[in-house]
Amino acid sequence: MTVMILGLLIFLGIHSVRIFAEDWRTAQIQHMGGMRWKAIFSVVSIIGLAIAIWGYGQTRLDPTWVWFPPVGLRHAVALLMIPAFILLVAAYVPGNHIKAKLGHPMVLAVKVWALAHLLANGRLGDIVFFGAFLAWAVLDFRSARRRQPVPPTTPRVTGTAITVVGGLIAYYLFAFHLHVWITGVPVM
Repeated sequence: MTVMILGLLIFLGIHSVRIFAEDWRTAQIQHMGGMRWKAIFSVVSIIGLAIAIWGYGQTRLDPTWVWFPPVGLRHAVALLMIPAFILLVAAYVPGNHIKAKLGHPMVLAVKVWALAHLLANGRLGDIVFFGAFLAWAVLDFRSARRRQPVPPTTPRVTGTAITVVGGLIAYYLFAFHLHVWITGVPVM
């Protein structure tokens, strides 16, 4: 559990700089340049995420059960992951109505993903892992809403259609092909 928490602190910590230290972040970007900041940010993020995932896997070897979720909640997770993938894709497709309306679809995707996985997993490691991501996403979304909004692009129906279809394809590929390969856990 300690390794997972260390990884979460690194990964979510670097992703929380904008929440808790916006002025420091801006000063660092001005001092070292945008590309160098992004490179350091990316390396620290990858290291933190790798440690968190490895630590999470270790918690599954000797689990501490807090509660035993009903099997039916796995179906709820499968359904909740559909909008999560659509929100994730919306963050990257320009000119879609979802991003124009919500502003920060990737953070919302993390919220839905974390909440869904909290519903269906009752081990202490699951609760800490997904709970940390959910708490971070709530804080980040609130922080992002307070910042100066980025001028939105004009949403188009084609951008929205690409977002929804892309999200559904990503969901299908991950749920039915990649989830068990990456996590070792079947979706249903």
